[in-house]
Amino acid sequence: MMKKKKSKKWLFIIIGIIFFFVIIYFGIYLYARMQPKLPITGANGYHLYDINGDTYTASSEESVSLKDISKHLINATISIEDKNFYKHQGFDFLRILKAMFVNIKSGETLQGASTITQQYARNLFLDFDKTWDRKIKEAWITIRLETHYSKDDILEGYLNTINYGGIFGIENASKYYFNKSAKDLTLAEASMLAGIPKNPSRYSPLIDEESAKSRQKIILNSMVKNGYITESQADSAYNTKLNYERSEDSDNLKMIMYYQDAVMDELKSIKTIPSSFLETGGLKIYTNLDMKAQKALEDSANKNITNADIQMAGIVMDPQTGKVLALSGGRDYNKSQYNRATMAKRQVGSTIKPFLYYSALENGFTPSTTFTSEKTTFSFSGNKTYTPKNYNDEYANGPISLAAAISYSDNIYAVKTHLFLGDDALPDILNRVGIDEKLNNLPSLALGAVEINMMDMMGAYSALANEGYKVEPYFISKVTDMDGNVLYEYKPNPENVLNKNTVYILNELLTTTYAAEFKDYNVPTCLSIAPKMTHKYAIKSGTTNTDNLIFGYNKDLVVGMWTGYDDNKDVSSKDSSNLKNAWVDIMESYLEGKTDEETWYETPSNVVGVAIDPISGKAATDSSKAKVLYYIKGTEPTENKSSLDEAIPTVKVEE
Repeated sequence: MMKKKKSKKWLFIIIGIIFFFVIIYFGIYLYARMQPKLPITGANGYHLYDINGDTYTASSEESVSLKDISKHLINATISIEDKNFYKHQGFDFLRILKAMFVNIKSGETLQGASTITQQYARNLFLDFDKTWDRKIKEAWITIRLETHYSKDDILEGYLNTINYGGIFGIENASKYYFNKSAKDLTLAEASMLAGIPKNPSRYSPLIDEESAKSRQKIILNSMVKNGYITESQADSAYNTKLNYERSEDSDNLKMIMYYQDAVMDELKSIKTIPSSFLETGGLKIYTNLDMKAQKALEDSANKNITNADIQMAGIVMDPQTGKVLALSGGRDYNKSQYNRATMAKRQVGSTIKPFLYYSALENGFTPSTTFTSEKTTFSFSGNKTYTPKNYNDEYANGPISLAAAISYSDNIYAVKTHLFLGDDALPDILNRVGIDEKLNNLPSLALGAVEINMMDMMGAYSALANEGYKVEPYFISKVTDMDGNVLYEYKPNPENVLNKNTVYILNELLTTTYAAEFKDYNVPTCLSIAPKMTHKYAIKSGTTNTDNLIFGYNKDLVVGMWTGYDDNKDVSSKDSSNLKNAWVDIMESYLEGKTDEETWYETPSNVVGVAIDPISGKAATDSSKAKVLYYIKGTEPTENKSSLDEAIPTVKVEE
């Protein structure tokens, strides 16, 4: 008798709990029904404008109605993403329980349970935060969507905003991959596209066709299982060879995809932008993209970087403002969406030396200051030694000027300078120009044995190009809502961190890297590209075992480029030569029609030009070669200037 009473008691408790949750459930939906209808037309639409105010891409540029989308695509999407879409009220609770059971049993997240409505709600936010606050907001929007819109409206909105491998919306994706409208997609094409949203960087057929085909097989099988197609139709679709005939417009889109990704990353970091598209009705994003610069970058890379296996990155900037005018993060966005320009850190090699030599000039060096260039072992406390080498083991075996050291990228001179100035000098300058990377205090720092992001290096070089001001590289100039209300506008805040006179002297010194006057026991590092130059540039290249880099500029433009391998395989001298040619072609193409009077720097009143002997750094004579270099008045070369070698603890390496 007692057992029956206890059983009834527990039955009433369970029924009560169920009734309580049912009341809560219907109460939430009733409250949602009483809320204003969410304005989802155009939501998740962001329109990007270039530096001239012209639209160059849009996430929802071509929205289409559900009746203008292939039934095959609709069925494939529902089948793989949410087979009970037309039956649930926004949440598929049985699927949630099943996914929880599978994931708990395996100890991994093997299954998801998001419905199409939940995914659509997630797409209405600028980013995909995984916080509980965000999840609650997404759930609430899911409920409001379900209470105010029909299933067809929700599905239509979802298909017009979903990410198909950097291409947003099914109409845009259909044209990008197959050069046709979404209504004309075949079963084979539709089942391929429907697989991309799960993992766009993996299941895009342009990136990894093998993985994409595997995903297509899963989708076709699910369509068979759910009664949309027969097995023979599935087999036929799977075995159909697909031709990816992208539209003409997609070539332009491909050219700027790395840039577009960088824009979206920057957008997510702007605190004044509302987190939800529902608050803005979409966004208009005005960027610094200069199509002329982007085309010059793309054309030059395709023409000059002939090694099909090597990767590259390139950035074009306006050094006066920090505007990023063009960017490429790799050879082919369709094969790799990893943005090496903004994400990677690579050894910068000799491209760090201009900052070392700025510090030297700031501390009393002149273009004529000499150190001996010879095979050298540097001695330190604790019986530690360091024996760097010059490229190709070329040495003067005698004193050389700072100008010659820059022209040849002499490593012995650089290490001696670093040791002479002290451990803190180079890190201090790098910090001043915006490089916050933690730097070691080893002698090899003078040779760039440190990994720094390329965008950070571009900001640093801009401080040289604009005569001493630290500027932040940026992509977005302004963001408005769809009604034109300004949500964000970039406010430049240049900070004077370097001396204009000293920067001018250094910029002139960096022209020695292609100056024929320095052909001697060695040759300038960029002499091979001098015949292509119709303008004056400050240039510094750098080469490590695994990286080739070049940065160069005048007051109008700074361009940085890198080539190398993602797996750190060794690079070759030919790769370095190709990179230099790519760099100069970009500069010459973009600056065509301008003169040096427009693009080079005016000599400061406190600076004087003197003809010097390139190697010795002494005043040139009638019998010597001569190169005009620049000095603070009163520091011009004299006969009694001596080498600074005695200040450095070294041991000459005997042959």
